[in-house]
Amino acid sequence: MTAEEAEAFIARLAETDPTPTTELNYSTPFELLVAVSLSAQSTDVGVNKATEKLFPVASTPEAMLALGEEGIRDYIRTLGLFNNKAKNLAEASRILVEEYGGGVPEERAALERLPGVGRKTANVILNTAFGHPTIAVDTHIFRVSNRTGLAPGKNVTAVERALEAILPAAYKRHAHHWLILHGRYTCTARRPKCAQCRVYDLCLWPEKEEYAESAAS
Repeated sequence: MTAEEAEAFIARLAETDPTPTTELNYSTPFELLVAVSLSAQSTDVGVNKATEKLFPVASTPEAMLALGEEGIRDYIRTLGLFNNKAKNLAEASRILVEEYGGGVPEERAALERLPGVGRKTANVILNTAFGHPTIAVDTHIFRVSNRTGLAPGKNVTAVERALEAILPAAYKRHAHHWLILHGRYTCTARRPKCAQCRVYDLCLWPEKEEYAESAAS
């Protein structure tokens, strides 16, 4: 996809929701960090159900540390990998309390030092909590970028770099959310809704006509 086509692509997605945000529920950078860390192999709906009970009890690193690994585990048992997630949250909370005074750092390197926080999670926090123009490539963005030809890449890092290179600066602040929402609700993994797609004419996917026609029949 050319730079002009990529700009048209993201501009059209932006028209549907000029100021998008995550579907995870949170009210502070720490709560966002917790929610995103819990979202691995879990749905946003499932995470929100867990944090709905967890956050009233432990909404700060200090409270999470006091709750402890076993206590955290009791609130997140419904989520995948809950044992490892509880361990990571307890240790990450300890680091935040001891090294950052209970605050969440606004630097990628510091965030990625926290257990359970990789590049994708750090990008989400930097973008959503602090307003940085970062793009966190999850399964939805990886699929949309490759399927449509917007920013193809063999792995998430390659796709992230390709998106950073082709998207205009004016759109980078919200591109992460526009692409996730497009992948979650329109350009789905199975039976994408090509007949309803706002960027159908720009999409380079060879199979798009087949899916558009099957929806119309």
